[in-house]
Amino acid sequence: MTTVNTTPGTNNISDVMSAMNAKKAEVDSVQADTDKFMTLLVTQLKNQDPLNPLDNAQVTSQLAQLSTVTGVNKLNATLETLKSSYQSTEALQATNLIGHGVLVEGNKLGLFEGQAILGAELDSDVDKLQVVITSAATGKEVATIELGPQKAGVVPIAWDGIPDPNKLGEDGKPVKLPDGTYTYKVVAMRGGETVTDARALAFDSVASVTTNAKDGVKLNLPVKGVVTMADIKQVL
Repeated sequence: MTTVNTTPGTNNISDVMSAMNAKKAEVDSVQADTDKFMTLLVTQLKNQDPLNPLDNAQVTSQLAQLSTVTGVNKLNATLETLKSSYQSTEALQATNLIGHGVLVEGNKLGLFEGQAILGAELDSDVDKLQVVITSAATGKEVATIELGPQKAGVVPIAWDGIPDPNKLGEDGKPVKLPDGTYTYKVVAMRGGETVTDARALAFDSVASVTTNAKDGVKLNLPVKGVVTMADIKQVL
């Protein structure tokens, strides 16, 4: 996890100097390779057989190799710089998500005070979209949410915990299912046939963010666990 040392002292100066020296080393490495190549070429020219000198094509070929090696080294250094810049930007974006609700792939929902949030992701337009909810305790289907035709993309869905078919209580209002954990599946149809490019999305929240040079930026979700920025389908 990335940490920031705010205690004044020589450690901060040492860290800064180490970082600066590392960047300087990258630049020096490119120059060092160039110098070595030129030294070898000049030495070769000085010690060539006067009766059998190097062919112009050979010299040209070696100079072309020098140009290629130098270009590749500079490109690698540039890509590393861009990678660091991208990771810093991604880390900043990720920290802004802390405390926000998100939709990620999953099929579990928690009904709390008669309210739940879930979603579906469609790769193409569909004529009919259904969400079938099952009780985790009994394994029985308890509700079906009819959403009708939907366009491709992410579809956020709210569920009020009312079972199917609706039952009325003594007060005349629909009876709601008890709070707890439920599972669900997404059923999408087009032209009377079930499509396979529809996925269930679960609601979660971003609790914290972890960054390191090896794994990049990771988001920690209480239910789903550790995910990447690419795993977030929608921020609510």
